[in-house]
Amino acid sequence: MTNRPAGPAPLDPEMFDPVCPSPLVPFRVGDKWAPLILRCLEDGPRRFSELKVPLHGITAKSLTQSLRRLEQSGFVVREEYGTTPRRVEYALTALGRGLLGPLDAACAWTREHWDELIDAYEEGTSGAA
Repeated sequence: MTNRPAGPAPLDPEMFDPVCPSPLVPFRVGDKWAPLILRCLEDGPRRFSELKVPLHGITAKSLTQSLRRLEQSGFVVREEYGTTPRRVEYALTALGRGLLGPLDAACAWTREHWDELIDAYEEGTSGAA
């Protein structure tokens, strides 16, 4: 039994709408995983293993690299607890929390223009050989 303080509810493995974030969104914050990580941290600090649950397909290496870039950019803070076993949590900074509104707007814009984005993407890839 651990004495971990009650935190946010577990992350839903299916929390991400297939439309957004999407590679078709013309706006980028960091790498392709950054917006998803920010969204995972929205309700409070998370451990590395918790973040992997809804981030289907991410490797441990990619998650580590994304978290480091977000930390270097000032969007995420990493806190290491001096416990055994070692416990590390990631949380949004005020700067990172400030990105949630623009991410919501980008997702809303993408939903509104989804058909046009799909058409443009398909047109752009059909000419590639």
